[in-house]
Amino acid sequence: MSTIFVTSSGTDIGKTYVSALLVRQLLAKGLPVRALKPIVSGLDEESFAASDPAALLEALGELVEFDNADIVSRWRFTAALSPDMAARREGAEIDFGELVHHCLARAAIHDPLVIEGVGGLMVPIDDSRTVLDWMIALKPASVVPLLVVGSYLGTISHTLTTLDVMRRNDLEPRAIVVSESLSAPVPLEETVETIRRFAGIETIALPRNGEPDLARLFE
Repeated sequence: MSTIFVTSSGTDIGKTYVSALLVRQLLAKGLPVRALKPIVSGLDEESFAASDPAALLEALGELVEFDNADIVSRWRFTAALSPDMAARREGAEIDFGELVHHCLARAAIHDPLVIEGVGGLMVPIDDSRTVLDWMIALKPASVVPLLVVGSYLGTISHTLTTLDVMRRNDLEPRAIVVSESLSAPVPLEETVETIRRFAGIETIALPRNGEPDLARLFE
């Protein structure tokens, strides 16, 4: 099994929910899955229990406490901004080479490994590189993308644009997961069907708090 990279067309769409669900399902199949969300913004101890790293720790069966955040998230910033801006606020920066090495090293010893990206595909990590560049750099780990998108008004264009960029860089998603948005103007299945028709790949509906079988995608 390859390294699974969960990315998105934007932020606050459902990457962490999908990542945690996938981890739980792979564990239920007896697979020794591990998970990373190497970069996280908007993290502090007071709200940690509701954070993305906390959700991944819980899915992994690890103790959910702030001191354990490093198990899944090595680069952590307080400001809820893009990684480059959040790091700059703290007088820090993300060493891109170190980020890639960190992920490749984990991929070499953990099979399967779920890596959750940060924000959308084109979110800046440093002054010149994005999540897309990060994914491209992880190709030696046989990275398999999973694209998570919303069902809000405008998502079809955002999804197909993201998919086009990924395909131009030889990053074909195993599937697209359409996470139901609170403000969705049309039924979820209608949006899923339209995206499926244009994308030409498996497109999965994820209702609010739903649990579709995602582990089967990676058997």
